[in-house]
Amino acid sequence: MIPPAHAPGEGRLIPFTVGKEPTSVQVRRRTAPLLALSVMASLAPALAAAPAAAAPDRSAPQKTAKTAWQRCGPDTPASFRCATVKVPLDYRSPGGRKIDVEISRIKAADPDKRRGVLFINPGGPGGPGLDMPVELNGLPRSVKDRYDLIGFDPRGVGRSTPLACGLSPEERDVERPYKAETFARDTALSRGFADKCRAKYGSALQHFTTRNTARDMDRIRAALGEKKISYLGYSYGTYLGAVYTELFPQRSDRIVLDSAVDPKRVWRTDFRLWGSESQKAYQRWTKWTAKRSDVYRLGDTPAKVDRTFWRIVKQADREPVVVGTTPYTGDQIRALTRRPFHTVKSAAELVVTLKKAAAGKPTEDLETGGMDDNAASSLWAVTCGDADWPKNPETYRKDAVRDKARYPLYGDFASHINPCAFWDKAVEPPTTVDNGVRALILQNEWDSQTSLPGARGLRDDMKSSRMVLVEEGEGHGIYTTGSSLCVDSLTTGYLTTGAYPAKDVTCEPTPGGQRSDGPDPLPLTRPSTTA
Repeated sequence: MIPPAHAPGEGRLIPFTVGKEPTSVQVRRRTAPLLALSVMASLAPALAAAPAAAAPDRSAPQKTAKTAWQRCGPDTPASFRCATVKVPLDYRSPGGRKIDVEISRIKAADPDKRRGVLFINPGGPGGPGLDMPVELNGLPRSVKDRYDLIGFDPRGVGRSTPLACGLSPEERDVERPYKAETFARDTALSRGFADKCRAKYGSALQHFTTRNTARDMDRIRAALGEKKISYLGYSYGTYLGAVYTELFPQRSDRIVLDSAVDPKRVWRTDFRLWGSESQKAYQRWTKWTAKRSDVYRLGDTPAKVDRTFWRIVKQADREPVVVGTTPYTGDQIRALTRRPFHTVKSAAELVVTLKKAAAGKPTEDLETGGMDDNAASSLWAVTCGDADWPKNPETYRKDAVRDKARYPLYGDFASHINPCAFWDKAVEPPTTVDNGVRALILQNEWDSQTSLPGARGLRDDMKSSRMVLVEEGEGHGIYTTGSSLCVDSLTTGYLTTGAYPAKDVTCEPTPGGQRSDGPDPLPLTRPSTTA
C-alpha cells in the first residue's frame, strides 16, 4: 500500500525556542510461548552447514510473497497481528539459505489520517521488539492514528531464528573486573563463549550483524508494500536506524533516534566510554550529594562523600558486604553503582543503603537481573560481528590496567577482555554513516548507557539531523517516558506533521515528570548478573 500524500503543512521547517532509574528492564513478552528447544535443535545444524559466499553484495529487495498475518497470541489484542518474513541469511547470496524474521503490526487507528508505517526498535543488541506496538504505552494517540506500528524481533532474537550458544551463567556474565590473578581465567571464559558459538553455528554466525538487520528491515518494508519507513529506535536502535539511513536513504522517512550511539565508535571505543563518562557522573554526584548532607549524611564536601563511598568498596574487598541477603564484593559494588551515579538522587539512596549494610544493619535486597542464553548470544554475535576487535589478549590487559587507574569506578570493566577477542573476522567493515537524511537525535545529558559524546558524534555523521538535548536530563530513553514534555511535544509534532527544527534544540527535564508505565528501552549493555 502506497502511503497517502502529505497533509497540508506537513514537512515544513520551523524554528523552535524552548526552555532550557534501575535501567536494565526487559520488554515484557505476551506473545505465544517460544518453542526454543525444538527450534534450536533443528536450526543449529542448518546454520552450521550454510556455505560461505563470496558473491558481491546484492541487497536490493527481491519480490516478496504476500504477508500472511495471524493473531500474535491468545492473550494479545485481536488487532495485534504477527507474520513471518523470509530473508537471506547472507545478503551476498540472496538466493541462498533463508532465515525467519518475525514481525508484528497494529494498523493506524484512523485510516483517513494514515501516513505509513513506523518501525520501532527497543535497543540491545539482543532486544526483542515484537511486542513494542502494544508495550509502548506512552505513544500519543496522534501518532497511533497516522501510522501502522511495526514491531520485529531482529535476526537471532526471540522468534527470529534465535541464537543460543549453550552458555553457562558464568560465561554469560561478561562484566568482569580486571585482576592479575584472574586474567587467565577471564580469558578462558571469553574464549569458551566464542568457541561454543562457533561450534554450534559455524560461519553462519558471521551474518548476524547490524547491517544485515537493516537489510532485513528493508525486506520487511517491501513485504508490507511500503515505499518508505518511519522509524523510532532507542539505544542500540539508534545505530540500527542510522545504518538503515545509510544503506537506504531514499526509503527513510521520519527518523527518531533516542539515546544515541556514535557509528565511529562501534563497538570497543563505545564501551570504553563507560569508564570515562561514569567517572564524570560520579564526580557530579559527589558535589550534588555533599550539598544535601543533612538528608543523606554521606559527607558535607565532595571529598568526604568520595571517601565514604570508597571506604564501603574497600571494606567489601576485605569481606563482602551483605545487602539484604546478597553478599557484594568491592568489585561488584563498583559494577552495581556505575549506572545509578548518572541519576544523582537514586545513587545517593543506593549508597545510603550500602552504608547501612556495611555497618551491619538490615537492608532490603536490591533488584538485579541478568541475560538469558538468547540475549547474551545475540548481543555478542552482533557486537563482535559488526567490527574487527583486537585479537591479542595482552591488548585488553594493558587497556584494563590503564583505564582502572584513570577511571577507578568502572574503567577496567569497560576495557576488559570479552568474547570478541576470539570471534572470527567480521564479514563487512563497520558502516560509515555520512548522509543527509533528516533525523531527530534525542539525548539526555546524563544518560548512563549511551553517553553525550555518542549523540554528538551521530549528529556530525548525519548532516541534516537535529539534536534535541535535555540539559541536565537523566535516564536512558526520553520519548514517551514523560521525563521531558518538551521532547515529547517536539517529537510528536515531527512524526505527525513533519515539523522540523531549523537548528539543534535544548530542552529541560519536566519538573516532577514521571516516566511512563511503558517499558524502558533495553540498554545497550554487557550481560551481567549484577546490572
